[in-house]
Amino acid sequence: MKKNIAIVAGGDSGEYEISMQSGEVVRRNLDSEIYTAYLIRIKKGSWKLIDEKGNTHEVDKNDFTVSVGKNKISFDCVFNAIHGTPGEDGKFLGYLDMLDIPYTSSGMITSAVTFDKYFTNNLVKSLGMRTAPSVLLHRSDSVNVDDIAATTGLPVFVKPNKGGSSVGVTKVRELKNMKAAIKKAFKEDEYVLVERFIKGREITCGVIKHNGKIIDLPITEIITDNEFFDYEAKYTPGVADEITPGDIPKYIELNCREKSLMLYKNLNCKGFVRFDFIFNDEDMFFLEVNTVPGLSENSIVPQQANEYGISLRELFSSAIEEALKQ
Repeated sequence: MKKNIAIVAGGDSGEYEISMQSGEVVRRNLDSEIYTAYLIRIKKGSWKLIDEKGNTHEVDKNDFTVSVGKNKISFDCVFNAIHGTPGEDGKFLGYLDMLDIPYTSSGMITSAVTFDKYFTNNLVKSLGMRTAPSVLLHRSDSVNVDDIAATTGLPVFVKPNKGGSSVGVTKVRELKNMKAAIKKAFKEDEYVLVERFIKGREITCGVIKHNGKIIDLPITEIITDNEFFDYEAKYTPGVADEITPGDIPKYIELNCREKSLMLYKNLNCKGFVRFDFIFNDEDMFFLEVNTVPGLSENSIVPQQANEYGISLRELFSSAIEEALKQ
């Protein structure tokens, strides 16, 4: 019998639209001979199944089922396509754990920990990674930009401590612009991270579990005309070049692959995960981990999987089958 798969997308962050696009791509590419795919939109307290005609049906949160007419649909597995809260920060995953429903992404604890940038930086430093000097601010703190700059120097990135797709992120070159950037970031999160800008080349490595084996995918180099790889550069065609495989020195490639595999295992990741780095003549620096990366045809992990020889259909099917084994 075909398995019922709930593709959850949307969420409660600035990544809502991107997540819905990812969810639709997953729905289109799941093997219809093996799976019956249902797209479920989560937005604040509203959880609705969207059928092929665009009609919506309320999700029963008591057991994560949906009644359509006289039929009650339950799900064998959840495909997590929510970028940001509540899918990437562990909240929704804890709910699924209580219902004993398998899902395709990393677990609740790993997701909660890695969604917190400051906490993750300290954790990966204990695993031997280098990170940029940073200062964590709470909304209730009195902000002294001179004290911050004494730790971080300039330029800096000011970003929400929890969030993705570069929403609310500003690159600050002059001290006079820091308070405005901090205020902008606080609109997205109660904690803000001010982090030294590291000059270098940005690379990213996807890691997946495929047919029972953990695989490090070909590395992508990101080159953008913008100040940094911001929201526009990530999602507007032609603003940034994502070169897969990246034309980087072999020793950098091997180092990046090795560190990505190490982090995947030590952070107890599952499904497909993307690790971002900056390298220069000094060293390679950890930027962040994405436990629910973009899933469109043009997103980085699907690009890398395609270069490796894994199609979108295979990539998504493998994620579901690995989840069902656990």
